[in-house]
Amino acid sequence: MTMHRLKNGLIAALVAAGTLAGATAVVQASTLDQILDVSESKNDAARKSQAKIDRLADQTSDLLTDYKTVMKQVDGLKVYNARLQRQIENQNKRVGEIEQSISQVTVIQRQMTPLVIRMIDGLEQFVELDVPFEKEQRIERVEFLRSNIDRADVTVAEKFRGVLEAYNIELQYGRGIDTYRGTIDLGGSPRDVDFLRIGRIALVYQTTDGAMSGAWDKSSGAWVELPAGEYDAAIRKGIRIAKKQATIELLNMPVSAPEAN
Repeated sequence: MTMHRLKNGLIAALVAAGTLAGATAVVQASTLDQILDVSESKNDAARKSQAKIDRLADQTSDLLTDYKTVMKQVDGLKVYNARLQRQIENQNKRVGEIEQSISQVTVIQRQMTPLVIRMIDGLEQFVELDVPFEKEQRIERVEFLRSNIDRADVTVAEKFRGVLEAYNIELQYGRGIDTYRGTIDLGGSPRDVDFLRIGRIALVYQTTDGAMSGAWDKSSGAWVELPAGEYDAAIRKGIRIAKKQATIELLNMPVSAPEAN
């Protein structure tokens, strides 16, 4: 009886132990699944975190590249702005100089007009007293200059330049030889003649038929007839030289004696 109870107790213990072991196995299997689920969840979270990190790293790299590009542009703009600033300073300095020059020009312009008038008056007097070659043309030049004085569309500088040009033309007259055709009153009747001007030292004429020759006498301020045959050939030769039809050579010309100072 006792043995039978022991067997039944042992069997019950074994059954209980098996049941406990099975339950433990079930519990362990469930725990492992949970652990695996947690691990997978962590791995997935880690992958997402890494992807986010990689994305942020790429964005950071792009931002760094953009930053470097912008900084290069900023450095270039700083250099450009510095150059512009120097140019502006130089231009402001130049503007100040120009403004000062303008104020000086205003004063000079007020002084230039009387000077131009005096120069024209002097030129007109000079033409009147000079040897009377191409006199009408020279007087017209003086009158043109005088008519420009009151013109508002001609600057003072242009008026002054015109006077200087006229003076230069008069200067050139004394350095060359020239011939031109004109009319002169001989014996109360007009005659066509060829004039020959040699600088300002001699002004002679010869009728177109070569019959008469004459010269301007500074002392009397009148034309005088030259002796027949004395200067005729020389004057004809001089006219040909002035027309570039003959080579230059010495000519025997009537020259007035120098005036005493």
